[in-house]
Amino acid sequence: MNLSYAEIERFERDGYVQLSGVIPKYLVERARKAINASLGAGLDADNMTKFRAQSFCPEISHTPVISDLINCSAALPILQAAIGAPLRPVSGGQVALRFPAEYSPPPQPRPHLDGMHSPTNGVPAGRIQNFTALVGVLLSPLHSDFQGNFTVWPGSHKLYQRYFIENSPEALLTGMPPVELPQPLQVRGEPGDVFLVNYLTGHTAAVNAGPDIRYACFFRIYRTDHDEYVREVMLDPWHEWSGIRDVLSSIAQR
Repeated sequence: MNLSYAEIERFERDGYVQLSGVIPKYLVERARKAINASLGAGLDADNMTKFRAQSFCPEISHTPVISDLINCSAALPILQAAIGAPLRPVSGGQVALRFPAEYSPPPQPRPHLDGMHSPTNGVPAGRIQNFTALVGVLLSPLHSDFQGNFTVWPGSHKLYQRYFIENSPEALLTGMPPVELPQPLQVRGEPGDVFLVNYLTGHTAAVNAGPDIRYACFFRIYRTDHDEYVREVMLDPWHEWSGIRDVLSSIAQR
């Protein structure tokens, strides 16, 4: 299964693309049921900061109930075609929940790039742990802003690319690049929608000022040879996306 030309053009322009209804309903409901069962067993309040940074429900995050969202859906062939190279097996993902809270007014989202060290996210200090693709799977509906929405800064991958070319990829070790960004977009959608995101695209989760938990899972996807290109992906957003590059080249030649 391939992305359409229009989807690839949006992906190249914005650094992300939303794909509707990719994950079958039964996989979405099975994952949400397992998450709710885990929540019903009780949350350790002392680990809430770690859960937000890494994964809620860690006892199920690397089981088939989560990994099947990719491995047993159209998401996997879409990724294989877009990246165009062998991928590391997807053995699990991040159970990403955003719980309601009172905000008056809700704070504006702030972007980040994954793979930067923090005291709670498990990334070693002094290293950048990047990857090929970020894939988000929405497990609950989002119909308005500030409901814990996945939030992106469209086109930020190009701005960060320019910054790292001028300052080196290692500049990320000192913090987020001080570049002027476009307005953020809080993505809305339905259970089963997928967000395919370039590594260099600034993103975050908006706060949840709504009445319901925001359910989603996120997966970091790697080419098998990714470790050879850790610096290159910071200098060229599409370095590891052979399938996307081939299509963009054919579009340019039309």
